[in-house]
Amino acid sequence: MNKTIARWLDSDVFYSFRTSPVAVTAAVLAFICIFCSIFAGWVAPHNPFDLTTLELSDARLPPAWEKDGTTKYLLGTDDQGRDILSALIYGARISLVVGVVSVVLSVIIGVAFGLLAGFIGGTIDTVLMRLCDVMLSFPPILVALLIAGVGRALFPNAHESLAFGVLIVSITLTGWVQYARTVRGSTMVERSKEYVQAARVTGVAPLRIMFRHVLPNVMGPVLVLATIQVATAIITEATLSFLGVGVPPTSPSLGTLIRVGNDYLFSGEWWITVFPGVMLVLIALSVNLLGDWLRDALNPRLR
Repeated sequence: MNKTIARWLDSDVFYSFRTSPVAVTAAVLAFICIFCSIFAGWVAPHNPFDLTTLELSDARLPPAWEKDGTTKYLLGTDDQGRDILSALIYGARISLVVGVVSVVLSVIIGVAFGLLAGFIGGTIDTVLMRLCDVMLSFPPILVALLIAGVGRALFPNAHESLAFGVLIVSITLTGWVQYARTVRGSTMVERSKEYVQAARVTGVAPLRIMFRHVLPNVMGPVLVLATIQVATAIITEATLSFLGVGVPPTSPSLGTLIRVGNDYLFSGEWWITVFPGVMLVLIALSVNLLGDWLRDALNPRLR
């Protein structure tokens, strides 16, 4: 274990990371956001889900509002009296969970379809690629609206329980296509190499060749794409929540807070929408910068 860590610390990837101020800064921002979201119960000053602690008299208070000589709400409160800082921490958890889960599902589906299309080819390749073309014609927002409409019609009393499922399914259904096409192209290159031909000659089963030999050699671009897609999924979740198709209004999602604050923006309560917007930008920007660095670090031609 110690030798593995030492080897990684001496690798070109880690050297590229520690010599890149942008990558280090992005990693610190991403770590802070992830740490606060995971340990929100200990980090957040208040629990926005605990309705017994909310006071409507504290609604729409400005940032750094003081009570009894102490600062009670550092970033102010929203229309329900929830602490904006606590809502941002819990909202980041919601955004990260939806983004990571949807990307993981997209990777699993896209990699499986891409391997089949690129390695087997023929009719399977044609059918899967035409399916990709069809899915690309449906944006995630439209898919979410369709799924939400069907869900509300079938389960009119279960909207809140279906909200997270609608978000994850809608982002996954349109997100796996990029992975399938990327893996397909890399697999078509790998299947013609000598090590694959040698495995076929020795009688290795095609599935074993795909998952044991080809898959590890095509995962580099997938990791880079997945890192960047996490930021896209988070922004998509915020957009859907802003439109009212995402998480329930009682959940302090970043998109929900922006939508609520938009109603009070021209009334002077700017903090309700500005701070969630800044938080969303920081998360998406840090993840995107890490994805760009990872792409450059794993591609020797860009060094």
